[in-house]
Amino acid sequence: MTPRGPVTEYQSRPSGPSVPDAISADQLDPEARSALNSLPNDLADSVARYLVAAELEEDPEKGYAYTQAAKRLAARVGVVREACGIAAYRTGRWAEALSELRAARRMTGRDDYLPIMADCERALGRLDRALALVHEANAEALNRAMQIELLIVESGIRRDQGHTDAAVLALHVPELTSGRLRPWSARLFYAYADALLAAGRAEDARDMFARAAAADTGGETDAADRLDELDGIEFEDLAESEDLEDLESLAEAEELEAPEAVAAPEAVAAPEAVAAPEAVAAPEDGAG
Repeated sequence: MTPRGPVTEYQSRPSGPSVPDAISADQLDPEARSALNSLPNDLADSVARYLVAAELEEDPEKGYAYTQAAKRLAARVGVVREACGIAAYRTGRWAEALSELRAARRMTGRDDYLPIMADCERALGRLDRALALVHEANAEALNRAMQIELLIVESGIRRDQGHTDAAVLALHVPELTSGRLRPWSARLFYAYADALLAAGRAEDARDMFARAAAADTGGETDAADRLDELDGIEFEDLAESEDLEDLESLAEAEELEAPEAVAAPEAVAAPEAVAAPEAVAAPEDGAG
C-alpha cells in the first residue's frame, strides 16, 4: 500500500520534572482546583500536582520548573499563569513575572497580583510605573493582607525615590500598635523598621526590628540579623575560632614535651650557669 503522505515520527510533549509520589491533586487549594475544572480529569490532576509541588518546593528554581511544566499543559488557565508569575518572581525573573501576572489578571479579573507586579516594576527601576500600579488597585476590593502588601511596596518605592518621610507615613496603619499579631505582622514591622532607618531614626528602627524578629516565627525575614547589626554585634567564624584554639593547644603541648623546655641537671649544676659574685652588681661597684 502506498502511503498518502510523508511518514513523520511522533514527538511526545516534553515531560516535566518528576513530582514526588506523596503529592496528590487533592492537596491543591479548593478554589484553585475548581479553576482547573475546564480541563479533562487526568490532565487537571497532573496540573494540580505540579502546582502543589511548586508551592511546597523550598528551592525557588525547582518550584519554577514545576510551574513551567504546568504551563505547558494548561497555559490558558489563570491560576496556572498566576503560579508561573509568582515562581518567576521568587527567582528574580522580574520581567517574566510581570508578563505572567498580567496574563493571570486578564484571565481572572483579580487585583490580588498588583503588589507583586508593582514590586517587579520597582525591581526593574521603573518607579513611576510601580507607583501607578499601587494606585490602580481598588483597595476596598482587596482583603487586608493585600492592602498591607501594597502599602509595603509603596513604602519601598518612596524610599527608592528618596522620599524617606513619605515611606514612613505610608505604613502608618493601626496594626502597628494594635498588639494583635497577624500572619503578615512580621513583614509590616520589618518594612516599617526599614523606612525608619532610611529616615535616620535608628533607635526607633531598632525597636521595630526587634518586634519583627519576635513576630517572625517562620523565619520569613532577616529581622534578627538586622537587629544584631544595629546593636553592633559581630560573630566570629566558629570554624576559624576552633582551628585557632587547636593550633594554640598543639603549640602548648609541643613546648611541654620538648626536652629543652625542661631544665637539664647539668645546666643547673654548671658553675658558669650560676651568677658569679662579680657578675652581680656589688654595692661597692655600683657606688663607684
